[in-house]
Amino acid sequence: MNYLVTGGSGFIGSHLVEHLLKNGHSVINIDNFDDFYDYKIKIKNTLESVGKTLEFSFHDKELDIQKLIFETSTKNHQLYYQDIRDKDGLEKIFSKHKIDLVIHLAALAGVRPSIERPLDYEEVNIKGTMNLWELAKDFKITKFIAASSSSVYGNNKKIPFSEDDAVEQPISPYAATKRCGEILGHVYHHLYHIDMIHLRFFTVYGPRQRPDLAIHKFTELISGNKEIPFYGDGNTARDYTYIDDIIEGIQKSISYLQTHEKVYEIINLGESEVIHLNEMVETIENQLEKKSYKNRLPMQAGDVHKTNANILKAKTLIGYQPTTHFQNGIKKFVEWFLRKGS
Repeated sequence: MNYLVTGGSGFIGSHLVEHLLKNGHSVINIDNFDDFYDYKIKIKNTLESVGKTLEFSFHDKELDIQKLIFETSTKNHQLYYQDIRDKDGLEKIFSKHKIDLVIHLAALAGVRPSIERPLDYEEVNIKGTMNLWELAKDFKITKFIAASSSSVYGNNKKIPFSEDDAVEQPISPYAATKRCGEILGHVYHHLYHIDMIHLRFFTVYGPRQRPDLAIHKFTELISGNKEIPFYGDGNTARDYTYIDDIIEGIQKSISYLQTHEKVYEIINLGESEVIHLNEMVETIENQLEKKSYKNRLPMQAGDVHKTNANILKAKTLIGYQPTTHFQNGIKKFVEWFLRKGS
């Protein structure tokens, strides 16, 4: 199978590319190496995802990415330095390859930055996604998986969150763009018969996690004996989902799409295990064998109080079964963090 993966050099994307290649598939990876965080991280992700262990000397972003494209180009893997907002550039890629299924992970991520840059989030997460659907329509690609987010639930009072809950009151531009993606996706499913699954990811963590996300940031700061930004009283809670379980959920979604027709589904992918902020910090402290120094701050705008996934639909529809409990997942993450030498 030939898969097109957008955002394939990011955290989740690089793990997915690695998984697909190991299972004998071909991957077209589209990533724009956005300056949201250091492009060198994405270069390392890409090298790891294709099994490259060579030393990579960094000089200049544009030259380094071109070198990366050369180093990682094989019969089964092709990397494109491409922004999804550029429909003409995307069309050249779609014209060059026979694509069996699109897995769309690329996005401007993060709740707090979206409040500062709402128009950028609209351009990437809505317009960029629509460019992909337009090209899927034009090139007769009828299988599509899109990354949504638990953020669409906002401060939903019903716990755990279920796919049939009302989600029309998002509390950040990021969440709103993800909900718009789900709604617009249904339009393309209805009009053009594109079989589609939207996966609502619940706080994904693990090796290669983005450095701005709490688990990675806290691990780095605690390890370096620096203060961690600690928002609220520690009772906010998240349904943390280990990266291996997310990849399993994507793979099972792929299998479901390949064996079913007339599909439009929204599916939660979480661990269904709620961890409070206090417990999260304590678990990292235990693994690092260090105590944290907390800079106590008020809750930030756009942050939800609690997330908790009802994963019954994922279990019954696609056979999803997460296996990584939080304590074990943090152990694996910290081992990776210490190994990479940060």
